[in-house]
Amino acid sequence: MHSELVASRSADQRDSSRESRSGNSPQLDAVSLAIIQQLQEDGRRPYAAIGKAVGLSEAAVRQRVQKLLDQGVMQIVAVTDPLTVGFRRQAMVGINVEGDVESIADALTGMSEVEYVVMAAGSFDILAEIVCEDDDHLLDVINKRIRALPGVRSTESFVYLKLKKQTYMWGTR
Repeated sequence: MHSELVASRSADQRDSSRESRSGNSPQLDAVSLAIIQQLQEDGRRPYAAIGKAVGLSEAAVRQRVQKLLDQGVMQIVAVTDPLTVGFRRQAMVGINVEGDVESIADALTGMSEVEYVVMAAGSFDILAEIVCEDDDHLLDVINKRIRALPGVRSTESFVYLKLKKQTYMWGTR
């Protein structure tokens, strides 16, 4: 997989996600959704080209994109294949918690190796995706940092053998 720029939901916008479930999210019209789709196809697409595709001027697209960024609806990022930039081990870690799930989720979000945190219903209270340099690094993160958090009852690790698909095109369906 090569590095590409895409529009995606920001992991740092948890509050926006909560607001959207409570009905306080920004209202997105068809034009904003079309702009997001254009950026998901190519995050480097010029505003003038986007404007032609959605029927707006370059300046209007620039303003809309900035508003979408400011509202936390999307962010434009470079997505890389971790293997190509020195991270040889990825894993999904299922975590069972005693007590407050949110405090554990908050602690996980502060760890640089943790890329994705979801509070879940089912076999695990939390799912966390971890990207590490190697197996020793992964062991250190799980054993000395995650399992050491007060309230973590157990963990189960699912080590990635090969990444077959990674997309961020779900945003405008």
